[in-house]
Amino acid sequence: MPDLVKSGIFTLNINFNTPIMPYTRLKFSALIFLFFSIAMLWACSKNIYLPENGERTVIQTENRELKKFMDQGFQKILNTSNVSASEIIKTARKYLGVPHCMGGTTSKCMDCSGLLVTTFKAHGIDLPHGSEEQARYGRYIEDRTRLQPGDLVFFVRSYTTSKYITHSGIYLGNNEFIHTSSSQGVTITSLSSPYWSERFIFGTRNF
Repeated sequence: MPDLVKSGIFTLNINFNTPIMPYTRLKFSALIFLFFSIAMLWACSKNIYLPENGERTVIQTENRELKKFMDQGFQKILNTSNVSASEIIKTARKYLGVPHCMGGTTSKCMDCSGLLVTTFKAHGIDLPHGSEEQARYGRYIEDRTRLQPGDLVFFVRSYTTSKYITHSGIYLGNNEFIHTSSSQGVTITSLSSPYWSERFIFGTRNF
């Protein structure tokens, strides 16, 4: 009776009772190996989305984390009626060069979310101190090409933590954002830089 070799795509009937020359058997074994390799690659590809615009690969587990984050509270309203986006940017720029320190919110030192807290506080607006909580405010912007000056930008996987959102900044326009880097302090960086490009998750608009 013929043996059956099955894959998730089709069934291959092989009769091992038929005599096969050594060289032919070797070629046949290579064909079987290639067949199963293609089948495995096909199965693995079912769990991954192709890169969007050639910039990043989004794994299903990350999509689940984003959905979980949104379900816990999202697109809250922040009262910014008394200030403009340009004023926020002007204030944020005053802190360029301030060194980084975790939990800092002063001109002596600050972290990424501390820059946002201090900048908005100067205009009478209270933002929570923490990138993940800050990301719950404003209208959701998935496509970074639609960002406008003054939008907040958020990132994932910038350091090891149980938090989903790990970094925040303020979009300046021209594909640049101001933020607090752990190595450079408050600085201006391109969103196209390889490190931040693959970690950008979304922006929010509060103006």
